[in-house]
Amino acid sequence: MRDIALTVLVFGLVPVIFKYPWYGVLASAWISLFSPHRLAWGFAYDFQFAMIVALATMLGMLFNPKEVRFPVNLITVLLVLLPLWMTVTLLFALEPLEAYRRWEEVMKTFLLVLISAALLHTRKQLEVFLWVLVLSVGFYGVKGGVFTIVTGGGSKVWGPEGSYIYDNNAISVALIMIIPLMYYLSGVVSSKWVRLGLFGAMFLSGMAVLGSYSRGAFLAILAMAIFLWLKSRQRFTVGVVLIAIIPLALAFMPREWTSRMETIETFEKDGSAMGRINTWTMALNLAKDRPLVGGGFEPYSRKTFDTYGPTGSGVHSAHSIYFQMLGEHGYVGFGLFLCFAIASWILAGRVIRASRERPDCAWASNLARAIQVSLVGFAVGGAFVNISYWDLQYYEIVILMAAYRLVRVVEPKPDQDAMGRKPGLAVT
Repeated sequence: MRDIALTVLVFGLVPVIFKYPWYGVLASAWISLFSPHRLAWGFAYDFQFAMIVALATMLGMLFNPKEVRFPVNLITVLLVLLPLWMTVTLLFALEPLEAYRRWEEVMKTFLLVLISAALLHTRKQLEVFLWVLVLSVGFYGVKGGVFTIVTGGGSKVWGPEGSYIYDNNAISVALIMIIPLMYYLSGVVSSKWVRLGLFGAMFLSGMAVLGSYSRGAFLAILAMAIFLWLKSRQRFTVGVVLIAIIPLALAFMPREWTSRMETIETFEKDGSAMGRINTWTMALNLAKDRPLVGGGFEPYSRKTFDTYGPTGSGVHSAHSIYFQMLGEHGYVGFGLFLCFAIASWILAGRVIRASRERPDCAWASNLARAIQVSLVGFAVGGAFVNISYWDLQYYEIVILMAAYRLVRVVEPKPDQDAMGRKPGLAVT
């Protein structure tokens, strides 16, 4: 039944996407982040819904060229250069078959991100897109939070099977990134019930993060809390809330959870932590030996670890966005990835500055701040999980680009104030 319902829904959207291609952006993000096909049990589980939506979106762009306005700036240049360099490293991959499979997935992600940049233009479109992101990932936060409370934190929370965020560490970082976006939406909705629902989803998502038993996520939560407090205009209020909520949430978790978090201080005695360090060592040695192209996608084989890893180390995936990019794409790919992160942070700052003392653009400033908090969570939590190619962080940058364009479009002229009045004119 789920298979049929999902198939009817997706194919029913196709004619709508032909006429309004930006709906294809919404559908693509929903399929990618929510992974509805992974909740089915029959033919829909492996059906290529994403490809159908992507083709429909591109045809819609062809039929509606006026809807397509692709921004050309440093961010979009990097969004083109990064996948191009990944294509170069594919040619030199140590594990060609596995590398090609991953390359296909990653190229689809960047293609849809670039399409999103070309089709999202208005504030309404941005906020609808935000709702899709929040509901897609937040569903697993609410589900995982309820599970954590019901089980008393006795079992781990996992993401949708077969997705980028299936691993407990990955779903925790995903939820950490989505909570600031929930907070932003709570400030723009008019219904108090929807606002209360978002606050409830934030709380349950936070509980799901704790229920993931992810040490990296725990560090990311602390980093986000500190950053949120530093950037808040109401530091006292925010500080009181954080001091009240965090200890209560931590006290709810069982002794097993506390014991796992305590291994952060004694990582050298933990097999999982040492496995990560061995993989990071392998990635660093691999990049030193092949500084330009690294090992290509998915170089994590017994042969690669025997050549570049510490003696006797087991085979593990990267478990870090930084070492993943370094080991797979060399110093060039790693440099492009860092440039992308720095440029994105600078863009968020530009949105905030351009919106300063502009009541009509307060929404853009709040949105940029929320995305900054989200990116802090990604930067810290991602240091311990390999989700470099996951869509959400790239979608957030697309949203920032569109918000900056909107702020610039409505920016008052030099000889006018924020209300459009010329200096010296009295208002009666």
